[in-house]
Amino acid sequence: MTSGVFDLPKARHAHFVRSADGTSINVEEYGPEPGTAPTVVLIHGWTCNTRFWAPLVHELAGEYRVVAYDQRGHGRSGTPRRDGYGTDALADDLTAVLESVLASDEKAVLVGHSMGGMTAMAAGDRPAIQSRTAALLLASTGSGRLLAETLVLPPRVRAKRVRDAFHRFLLISAAPLGPQSAVTRAALKYGILGPDSSPELVAATARIVHACGRRQRAAWGRVLAGLNLDAGVAALRVPTAVLVGTDDKLTPPVHARGLAARLSHFAGLTELPGLGHMTPLEAPAAVAGVVRTLITDHLRPQAQVKEEKA
Repeated sequence: MTSGVFDLPKARHAHFVRSADGTSINVEEYGPEPGTAPTVVLIHGWTCNTRFWAPLVHELAGEYRVVAYDQRGHGRSGTPRRDGYGTDALADDLTAVLESVLASDEKAVLVGHSMGGMTAMAAGDRPAIQSRTAALLLASTGSGRLLAETLVLPPRVRAKRVRDAFHRFLLISAAPLGPQSAVTRAALKYGILGPDSSPELVAATARIVHACGRRQRAAWGRVLAGLNLDAGVAALRVPTAVLVGTDDKLTPPVHARGLAARLSHFAGLTELPGLGHMTPLEAPAAVAGVVRTLITDHLRPQAQVKEEKA
């Protein structure tokens, strides 16, 4: 990969939408005009922003209309009030975005990474989202029990109390990440990327993560520490594929396999050898391949039928 792959192209259209509580959500569109190609909506994870999706946008925007937005408290979106952090608020934001970018009879393929996948699960029972979703990809994510399954602390530390306390601190700490350095990049690589990640990939990831405000990071970390979205998984009624890196320490493959076993409309599990938590950054071509399959199987046929009726 060249450094340019980690830079977003110029958006064809960018705007803000208001969520249910008034929080402003930044929305960016890439690729073809509305109505001329299938739509993919990208939902990023904790401490990220739309820039996280740059490699995947480069992969997809030549064929599809790609919509990305900043989760509340991230990127250019507004920072909510203290009571505005929670999975219901994430679902409100996704609802507002889909209503703003899709016609009432139009559907999209959704791609949720990490907290973005949790957003989709939190919204699983919402008719406004169900009616606009053709298929879903849950990438590097889980529905709960994050502290119990996280592997950032080496397995040789076996005491559950110690492990849970350490992993909880990582989630909820508001400590500054500090300026980028060889040490901070090495720690980031160990925690969220595969061991063979290039220096360019590590540097690009660090730019994204360090851009997140520390108070917003901690507020969302507290939400993740107590997460339980099992009911949302059960409510999902759209074809749903699952993807994970085998070296993911934040949401290890046990989460992906658990989701695969519980989804009522399971559309396949992809495990990417040697990759960490940031799979769309680490292997955009592989992630794009899964997205293309979902579009071909569940969205493009609908577009063809609509054209035939016209």
